[in-house]
Amino acid sequence: MKKRLPLIVYGLCTVSFLLFIWYYGIRDGKGDDWNESPIGLAGDIEEKYVMVTFQSGLDYWRPIMKGFEDAAQGLNVSVEFRGATQYDANEEITVLEQVIAKKPAGIAVTAINPEALNVTIDKAVRAGIPIVLFDSGAPGSKAYSFLGTDNYKAGATAAREMGRLLAGKGKVAVVTQPNQLNHIERTNGFLETLSKEFPGLTVAEVADGKGDVTVSGLVADSLLDRFPDLDGFFATQANGGVGIGQALKDKGLAGRKVIIGFDTDKGTLDMVKDGTINATLAQGTWNMGYWALMELFHLRHKIVQPNSEAAGGAAPLPPYIDTGVTVVTRANVDNYYAK
Repeated sequence: MKKRLPLIVYGLCTVSFLLFIWYYGIRDGKGDDWNESPIGLAGDIEEKYVMVTFQSGLDYWRPIMKGFEDAAQGLNVSVEFRGATQYDANEEITVLEQVIAKKPAGIAVTAINPEALNVTIDKAVRAGIPIVLFDSGAPGSKAYSFLGTDNYKAGATAAREMGRLLAGKGKVAVVTQPNQLNHIERTNGFLETLSKEFPGLTVAEVADGKGDVTVSGLVADSLLDRFPDLDGFFATQANGGVGIGQALKDKGLAGRKVIIGFDTDKGTLDMVKDGTINATLAQGTWNMGYWALMELFHLRHKIVQPNSEAAGGAAPLPPYIDTGVTVVTRANVDNYYAK
């Protein structure tokens, strides 16, 4: 028995050694071949995608940028954010031209108005740079896709909330940005829905708040002076709602006139919380950024084709993605503050 013991120990050591070689050598080697692309879709960190906005300091862009960044992290690519500092079409065109000159992997753009950027957007497409639009579109351009709110439906949602709060009767005004497509669509959805579904509600005026808190407040002041029987306001943009709310506070009318706002910046949410703004519409902003980058990546790597005609049976890129809206009131406002 004593003579066999060394042989048994030797045998066990040999078997252990062979198992070690198999597990860390042969097996791992085969595993590497099997898992050549273990994380699925992945780019290169040198592959840069750019997002271009206007009024780049707006808080509104932050969740969109976050979605863009989150998608980039998952795909192992780089992102950059560029924007016009003012509400100025020429400045945004200049920024977009500068971005195109650097030949990025793809560009996501929000158009300051439906026409101004068309020539520059088309230039990017001709240069072979994938380009998609988000939030505010330019339907006459050659951009491959638009991701954003169905703004007509959003305006209709605001009209129904206004009708509910005023019991279908009264006089209201709209404060908007009349040269920007998304605001035009929101206004049209609001006006046409009021006309069809709430004949007891009349519209005193559609006014230009220029996307500015101060200007919107002055516009609200003027409207209240000229129409003292005004019962409510619909603001198609965040700064508009805050400006109107501040004007009502200054006149001691906060909570006595209905305000339907748009978006979920902190100023708007604070006014919903204190009852100055009755409701605001939250857009699917993170979705805009996330899926914009996903679309650009798929176009860049030819995983999808720009449209169904070019696809020839392959997966086409969706030309439009509705990122949705929800109504935010005092009851659910706490859910919308940045965490």
